[in-house]
Amino acid sequence: MPPTLRGRYAFSEETFAGSGGNEKDAPIAVADYRRGNIEPNSRAVGHWSSSVDRFVVISGCSSGGKSTLIAELGKRGYAVVDEPGRRIVKEELARGGSALPWVDGVAFARRAMAIALADRAAAGSLDGWVFFDRGLIDAAAALGHMTGKPVLTALGQANRYHRRVFLAPPWPEIYETDSERRHGLDLALAEYSRLVKTYPSLGYEVLILPKVEVSERADFILNTLEA
Repeated sequence: MPPTLRGRYAFSEETFAGSGGNEKDAPIAVADYRRGNIEPNSRAVGHWSSSVDRFVVISGCSSGGKSTLIAELGKRGYAVVDEPGRRIVKEELARGGSALPWVDGVAFARRAMAIALADRAAAGSLDGWVFFDRGLIDAAAALGHMTGKPVLTALGQANRYHRRVFLAPPWPEIYETDSERRHGLDLALAEYSRLVKTYPSLGYEVLILPKVEVSERADFILNTLEA
């Protein structure tokens, strides 16, 4: 039997070792991953001239179904990168840290940028589409909003993703908070409004995901990219 893809590509943040909890002394996070076996004719395998052409961001409103969609794409054999923010919150809660959006939002956003950069660098060794649950631009937009500094301008055309970005719209009917997502719908809507403006301002084409079953959302993304 030919080899088949097992599981999904999983990226996770390495601990900021040796930093003593001091973010400014911490090295850029190095993302690691576990790789499955891929059939030679798998849809997850492709040949692109540039990583930018295959790094696809799925962003949008909190609790809008992004993570569920990422998981669905992973089940189909595509490379996926989990949301930096969720990983940071898990680690900070586990160690009693303060780089949390409801404690020190600036430290949280700076760390999310570092992790997003590391994720993007590590993904360069993978073949085929790579789907990111949020990414560098989301973190930079948040940091710029909180500090008033031109963080997005500084990014310029560096560290680009695929020109088409998929945004999950607000979905109040399924919105919920948990121990890692403590902000209400009002803040989620404000963030979404910023992202809807931010991505086009950087030259990206924004496509709003339909409010349908996750399998249909995955089909929508893949059909759009392969059109």
